Amino acid sequence: MSQQNGFGSGFILGSVVGGVVGGILGTVLANRNEKQISQPSELPKSSEIPLSSEESIELARHGLENKIAQLNLAIDDVRQQLGAVQNNSLEQE
Repeated sequence: MSQQNGFGSGFILGSVVGGVVGGILGTVLANRNEKQISQPSELPKSSEIPLSSEESIELARHGLENKIAQLNLAIDDVRQQLGAVQNNSLEQE
């Protein structure tokens, strides 16, 4: 019985301390990210040329297409790795 009481009080104390530490850490990290967003880093000189909305949309579209292509390659790679793992586990059985 004494172990159960010790476990319960330790669990409650750990939950309270973890909640406080997590709350403080979350607040600090959120403020840090907010400061980084409000103060953007310096952009390269080439981006100082004003772009029309069509040009900026086109650049964004190309950037997204590149990211999608990268993600598709990563997905295909993971599928191949999982297929190899699955084939090895079937062969061992």
